[in-house]
Amino acid sequence: MDDQQDIEQPWPSDPREAMARLVEEQGGLLFSLGMRFCGDSDEAEDLVQETFIQAYRSWDSFEHRSKVSTWLFSIASRVCQRMHRKRAGEPDHIGSLQELLPFGEPLIAQVASDLEEEVVKQIRNESVAEMEAAIAALPLEFRMPLVLKDIVGMTVPEISEATGIEQGTIKSRVHRARLKLRLLIDDRLPRTKEAPPAAAYPIQVCLDLLAAKQSSLDRESEFRSEVICQRCQSVFSSLDLTQDVCSDLANGKVPDGLQERLLTALDEL
Repeated sequence: MDDQQDIEQPWPSDPREAMARLVEEQGGLLFSLGMRFCGDSDEAEDLVQETFIQAYRSWDSFEHRSKVSTWLFSIASRVCQRMHRKRAGEPDHIGSLQELLPFGEPLIAQVASDLEEEVVKQIRNESVAEMEAAIAALPLEFRMPLVLKDIVGMTVPEISEATGIEQGTIKSRVHRARLKLRLLIDDRLPRTKEAPPAAAYPIQVCLDLLAAKQSSLDRESEFRSEVICQRCQSVFSSLDLTQDVCSDLANGKVPDGLQERLLTALDEL
């Protein structure tokens, strides 16, 4: 997350002034997070309001040892966990690696870079609504770190600090959630005309490459490998496109009237 403003401008000691600034700077992203957590605009507004009320009440005790944004989203995470009720039909797990990867499929998705730009753009645009629904359907323990990482843009250490969950567990859950969402993109991509040739190395090498690719996504760095089979290329390409769609979901704004209601609620405190 870009917290350059936190560095350039000292935060006011007055909680009302601080919350007004936070609403302006983080309100849209917090509402976007609420929509992915809750899947419902009314519940998302409730999450935003409750988060800012708690932040207002806790401002005097905030010691600024972490970013203000990290502190705010840690409050939002706790609020979300209290609000969450398991939905009917919500899965308890999201599938094994064997279920999430195309190791046994005869034909695989084409690599996006081999397709026409307009085709990829159309797939990306048409996947937004389905991606929102797919994220909302993830079990909460996978949904929360995925949203904080790939939509809000927090780092793994920041998510660990915000949620109290170990970094290794955060990474594991984000990686599994990405693979689950990747299936949505994979289904939209045209298939290869022929089955890919067998890899010249054991499947464990594919899994090791996948782990390296996921780590590069965590760091937002480019992934390079001189040895990569066609199936891995397909998976990595669809992972990248999944990331692109998730980034589109971060462009949220505070709904009309919510900002005014937030500030009114804070004044009443």
